[in-house]
Amino acid sequence: MGVDWPGEMGGPSDGDSSPRDSRSSGSRPVPAETRSRQEYYDELRRTVSVASRQNAAAEQAAAEKWTEAAEQSRWMWNEYKRKWPQDERPPVDSSADPPGSWRADGDRFLPVATNKRVDAECGRVAERERDRISPAMRAVESQDPDRHLIGFDHRRKGRDRIKEKVCDKIEEYGFSPEGAVSSVSDAIRYTYQYHEVHYTKGVREDVERLKNQGFELHKLRNSWSEEEYKGINSQWIDPGSGQRFEVQFHTRSSFEAKQLTHVAYERLRTQQADAFETMVLKAFQRKVSAEVPVPPYAAAIPDYPERDADAR
Repeated sequence: MGVDWPGEMGGPSDGDSSPRDSRSSGSRPVPAETRSRQEYYDELRRTVSVASRQNAAAEQAAAEKWTEAAEQSRWMWNEYKRKWPQDERPPVDSSADPPGSWRADGDRFLPVATNKRVDAECGRVAERERDRISPAMRAVESQDPDRHLIGFDHRRKGRDRIKEKVCDKIEEYGFSPEGAVSSVSDAIRYTYQYHEVHYTKGVREDVERLKNQGFELHKLRNSWSEEEYKGINSQWIDPGSGQRFEVQFHTRSSFEAKQLTHVAYERLRTQQADAFETMVLKAFQRKVSAEVPVPPYAAAIPDYPERDADAR
């Protein structure tokens, strides 16, 4: 049923000049606006100001609670390291390798010709980041003062870390050196950080802004409902160059939680921990993530492509 605005269905017809008897009709008359325009806007500003102060107070309380929880989690991580001290990796001996080749831990090795092609492709990645992608990311950032890019100085993955992934992809999938570099989705990566109260609206708007910059959304994974990680990760493609890059969407707390659990994540990823250590690492990730305040409606931001409910 529609709402009867003043002057519409609730008022007398043009042919009936007699006032409507609100008592007989059962409806209440709409009170006349007694405030001046200036008084109306002054009251509106006061209402908005009160809501802003309430939001700020709630966010401050959540931040203080998170800070206390994070401190406790750091203590737990130090206890983990005391019980499971990680052996320092021995330095890689590449003295016998041909000049111009590359070697890392394990069996990761790039011959001279392959390493030269990987270096050339890494140089092209750096050019695309500098000339096209970062300026567009800065342009998107300028459109919303309520959030900003963080960790911008680390937007390019280190070349040695790229080469580690390249070795794995060449061995596992038979990629060419150029194809292997191209498949590293986070060789270029960015993080937008939001206040909790602005997070959901800000992420939705920034996804559209990135599309308006001409980028194609390849994948978006919403992990706010998951136990071991909070945040949203997305992968994008620049159609002109085919360059992939990653954009993460975080709050201050979720970003700090990611940093705090990163070593645990890497340890689990290598599958070097035994069953008991694995259980401890997963419990640590869940404990940290459980303390992260979830922004209102953040879990409702859809994945792309959407996952089946059974896959969540």
